[in-house]
Amino acid sequence: MRNSEYYRNGLETEVFSASPVELVRLMYRAAVESVSQARHCLEQGDIEGRNRSINRCLAILTELSTSLDTTLGSEIGRSLAELYDYMLRRLNEANLQQTDEPLAETAELLCTLLEGWSQCASEAELETNVAAVPPPLYDAAPEYRPAAWSC
Repeated sequence: MRNSEYYRNGLETEVFSASPVELVRLMYRAAVESVSQARHCLEQGDIEGRNRSINRCLAILTELSTSLDTTLGSEIGRSLAELYDYMLRRLNEANLQQTDEPLAETAELLCTLLEGWSQCASEAELETNVAAVPPPLYDAAPEYRPAAWSC
């Protein structure tokens, strides 16, 4: 019990302090974990667990899909919406047919997306860190010369 409380509190802190890019990355990570858990439950014959894990991933993908901005003619937004729709269909297929292949395919797609967003999060963090460093007060440090030294 204490372990799950610690995890929940840590996750809550991580979510509340995350940037928008980091939030998307966290959602992909949760989706990957859900599909992984669904695959494990399928292997173990745990129908309820499989269904719960797939439904969790479906909810995450639905949330990601509804948060897309496709109104500005964004090709990336439209492509992601189509990909999310495809993954939603594959997850439903996996749940109905109780097969691993759609889960494996969805896991691979989610891992690719997670990798891309992790790269974006790393780049955004670098930009934030660079922006946080104040510019130098002068272009170059003056040359140090001891007082007893003369030219």
